[in-house]
Order: sequence, then structure tokens, then C-alpha cells
Amino acid sequence: MSFILLGILNSQASGGGGGVAGYFAGGEASGGNSSVVNKYTFPDDTRSTLSPGLSAVNIGMGGYANSGVAGYFAGGEEPTWDDVEKFAFPTDSRSVLSNVLTANRTYTSGFSNSGVAGYIAGGRNPQTASVDKMSFPSDSVSALGTGLSAVRSELAAMSNYGVAGYVGGGRGGSPYTENYSTVDKFAFPSDSRTTLASGLSTARTQVSAMADSGTAGYFGGGGGTLVSTVDKFAFPSDSRTTLGSGLSSNRRGMGGFADSGVAGYFGGGGSYSTTVDKFAFPSDSRSTLASGLSPGRQNAIGGMADIGVV
Repeated sequence: MSFILLGILNSQASGGGGGVAGYFAGGEASGGNSSVVNKYTFPDDTRSTLSPGLSAVNIGMGGYANSGVAGYFAGGEEPTWDDVEKFAFPTDSRSVLSNVLTANRTYTSGFSNSGVAGYIAGGRNPQTASVDKMSFPSDSVSALGTGLSAVRSELAAMSNYGVAGYVGGGRGGSPYTENYSTVDKFAFPSDSRTTLASGLSTARTQVSAMADSGTAGYFGGGGGTLVSTVDKFAFPSDSRTTLGSGLSSNRRGMGGFADSGVAGYFGGGGSYSTTVDKFAFPSDSRSTLASGLSPGRQNAIGGMADIGVV
């Protein structure tokens, strides 16, 4: 664990990138739900498509990674799963961990304390506030004693490795119509939960997230009222600002990942969008990749990244 964190911090300090690749998985394409996994290799952001992709078409998965070892996409809707799909790095070979989540869940979110554990938070079918924890390297799963502060799904999560994971936004309530601005924080390694005094700048669902570990986390886009907003939470204070340049268009249901110390990415969403917006660290200046998603997808795309072991 200490070696992974040292590598992240060194890449940030030098301005160089130790990252390997980011992955966008599943989502809804114009012809139906998708099993496609697009891979973006760092630092040139070249896109390839994994063969095989997911074991079945799926939306609503949470993505997280044990960086340098494997990436995971958990849960989903086709069917509503308690399975986890695992892609071993660097070969990207896929295996399916069957019936490992503590319950079926879709429109969930994932974050990780790389080298230690991955987490799947919230979801629905039925609605839940539960947070499952997958311990590395055994991939054994247990439920946290304290879950989210409220039942919600269509939410987003990101991590400050070695420090805390954050889960923000989403939809819940009874009936299922209330959008949230809440950001819950889970401190590592105790997994104790607090709720940030300043949540998202607006309540919204199908928000997406990524993080520049050690520096800041970002929550981008979302609906009820569709927005291009990107909120930034500085570490360790968790103070929130809103970027001057948000997404290139109003979108929700995107995937998110980051090459920590280099750039963060939000991909897809909207109306079967192919767009991948890239935010350079530390300036947060935005550009749009020449090669977007293939095919264009919306509706809860999974995202995760291998930022390597240095």
C-alpha cells in the first residue's frame, strides 16, 4: 500500500504521469444496452476496445480499481446483479465474481482505497443505503456497519487514496423523486462516516465523479435540471468551489476516471454522447478528446482507472 501511495504522490510532485489507462464500461447505446469496454491509454489518450468486454450488456454498474492489479465493475441492471466483473492488469483478462455483493444493486457507485479495499455504495432494486466493502487481494465482500446517510441511487463516488472515499448526489426518497446534494465521507481505514457541511452546489442525480488523489475530487454534470457544472472539493479541507469551465455540454449519466496528478476524464452521457472531456491538473483547463466513446452511450456508464504501481 505504501508503495502505491508513494507513486501517486511522486507523479503529482513531478507533474509527470505514472498512470496506465482509464476504462469506460457499459451504459445504454442507441441500439440497446452495451457490453463495450473502451480503454484510454495514458498519456496520449488513445482509445481501444477490449475483447472481451463485459460478460453481458449492462448499465448502472459501480467501477473501482486496485491500481496496478485489477479493475472492477460491480452490480448493474441487465439483470440486476450481485456479480462483479474483474479485469486483471495489464492483460485486461476478464473473470466474473458471482454472487459476491450482499444484495442485488443497480445505479450504484464505486470507490477504492487502492491496495486495501474497494467499495460499492447505494443503489436500488430495492433502494438501499448499504455500502459493500471488497477486501484486496482476496476479493471477499462484507457490508459496512454504517452505510450512507440516506437511501439513494444514481450517485457518484471518488477517493483520496489512504485518506477517505466520498459519495455524492443521487436520487432517493419515497416516492423516488428526491434529488440530493449530500456528500458522505468515509474515512480510511476505519470506514467511519461523516457528512460534509458543503455538499454539491445543486441537488442532482446521475452525477459522475473522479479525483486527483492527494489534491482534490470532482463531481460533474447530472440532472433533474441538466447541468454542465463541475464541483471541486479540495483535500484535506473538503472546501468546495465550482470550476469556471464545466463540461462542454449539459450531460448526466457519464463515466468518470482520472490519471492522478495529470488529468481527469468525464465520458458519454447526455443523448448517447461520444464526448470525453479532459480536465488537466492542476489548472483544471478543459479539452475534448479527439477519440470519444465508441459507441456513444448514456445512462450510468461505469468508470475506473489503473494509475499504476511505482
